[in-house]
Amino acid sequence: MSPAPLALAIVIPTFNEKGNVAALVARLDAALAGLVWEAVFVDDDSPDGTADVARALARTDTRVRVIQRIGRRGLSSACIEGMCATAAPMVAVIDGDLQHDETILPAMLMALTDDPSLDLVIGSRFVAGGGTGDWDRDRVAKSALATKLSRRVLKADLTDPMSGFFMIRTETLRRLAPDLSAIGFKILLDIMTASAAPLRFRELPYTFRVRTEGESKLDHVVAIEFLIALYDRMFGRFVPVRFAMFSAIGVLGVGLHMAVLALCFVVLGMSYIAGLIVATLVAMTFNFYLNNALTYRDRRLTGWRALLDGWVSFCLVCSVGAIANVGIAAFLHGARDGAWATSALVGVLVGAVWNYALSSRFTWGRY
Repeated sequence: MSPAPLALAIVIPTFNEKGNVAALVARLDAALAGLVWEAVFVDDDSPDGTADVARALARTDTRVRVIQRIGRRGLSSACIEGMCATAAPMVAVIDGDLQHDETILPAMLMALTDDPSLDLVIGSRFVAGGGTGDWDRDRVAKSALATKLSRRVLKADLTDPMSGFFMIRTETLRRLAPDLSAIGFKILLDIMTASAAPLRFRELPYTFRVRTEGESKLDHVVAIEFLIALYDRMFGRFVPVRFAMFSAIGVLGVGLHMAVLALCFVVLGMSYIAGLIVATLVAMTFNFYLNNALTYRDRRLTGWRALLDGWVSFCLVCSVGAIANVGIAAFLHGARDGAWATSALVGVLVGAVWNYALSSRFTWGRY
């Protein structure tokens, strides 16, 4: 007899979740009894050895698979890679921290199986019967604000557009994959806004659980990434989100440059040239580390050697960009005989494009 066909894949994006791997597989085993399924752990090279723990489990349980990503980070992109790596007709995404309720997975699968018109089923904390568990008022308020903001780009009336727990037809996901931005932590929002036609969905209630192992990934960077994802869906077709972030950080760098120059030259009495050198190095260093943390978070350089090499290459690229800025501005000023403001702005724009293009290639494109 041939084995029963694979019915469902569960994609689990992980980073430092080694304490939850075995427990999650055991819970999936209990919840999905009688079904043919596989669990695909997509690990962003966790330093705690999450991928090794999952591989050890896979040696005795062939339903477990592991994708260990090197040099790439981000929950959304991890989910996309995992969902595209399965042959199962249905694929679910669930967090590796045990906070999602795996017991509703069979109901999700049944909903998609019974209604061919549905594209996906979403686990919701805010539909009747759902709940946020032990969330405090601050987290509830932040979630409500994020939901309100997300409705500006959504083509559907979701109660929980910030949910990271859902099941989708694999063919639908593969069709949408080329248009996904893969930015940030909210893959569902990415999927719902990538489709030209509104996706048909159903929400099922669940109660968010308390984390017992590992540390929460929620931080200010995650909040910034959410805003970045919204920008990308609203304005990304006009100005690419990376270039917009790179430019915004550049503006902050200019402000820091002027502040440091004033401190060195006016307050500390340093020579103008010395103050200019110090201010330039401080601003470049600031821009490098902020871009490394935000603009290129998915390619973030880590380790002192990679950071040092990246900083040096970034400074070299920006130095050439500064020369191009000055040269083009001076040329245009001479040619236009006095249009100094326009000439300066064109020079700044050319310098910004140069810095962005070359740093993307030589600073964050080498690793």
